[in-house]
Amino acid sequence: MDVRELAVPGAWLIAPQQYADRRGSFFELHRHSRVVEATGRPFPVAQVNFSSSRKGTLRGIHGTLTPPGQAKVVTCVRGAVLDVVVDTRLGSPTFGRHDMTRLDAESGMAVYVSEGLGHGFLALTDDACVCYLCSAEFVPGTQVDINALDPDLAIDWGLTGEPLMSDKDAAALGLAEAAQAGLLPTYDECRALEARLRAAG
Repeated sequence: MDVRELAVPGAWLIAPQQYADRRGSFFELHRHSRVVEATGRPFPVAQVNFSSSRKGTLRGIHGTLTPPGQAKVVTCVRGAVLDVVVDTRLGSPTFGRHDMTRLDAESGMAVYVSEGLGHGFLALTDDACVCYLCSAEFVPGTQVDINALDPDLAIDWGLTGEPLMSDKDAAALGLAEAAQAGLLPTYDECRALEARLRAAG
């Protein structure tokens, strides 16, 4: 697999090598040693989540307080989504910047999202199924929600109509409001957590 860092530091695109024959295809979604080699840090899988979405569903932007933090490897196993990673780390040189990747079942590509980053996606097909490998178990009360339509983020979702959003996501604060409310992790906190994980790995 090929692993390369995206425009948001701490986010990587994982592009697997596919093997196809008359039966179909096979590829590795996650190889721990290759991910460690590319990112310089371990990625233990502590929880696996799935979501299924109708076309036009917009989920996110979601993050986690740091600590405890939660990294994710996100892939689309059915259909297609427009995946977005946002730098929500206060004090980061790329704070507020985002990177966008199309994930679909055919390519098998995945996005690695480090602790402190926000993540969301738009379902491009009906019954789009997304799988999340998580480095830590979810702790209730630690999720940070940023409005995916916040004009300050300027994410071009390519919408042709109103997206389907949860009430919670639609009512989420903008990035500046979340920062003022003290909800965002700091760049230094995230770097310290990353250093501890590297040392432990």
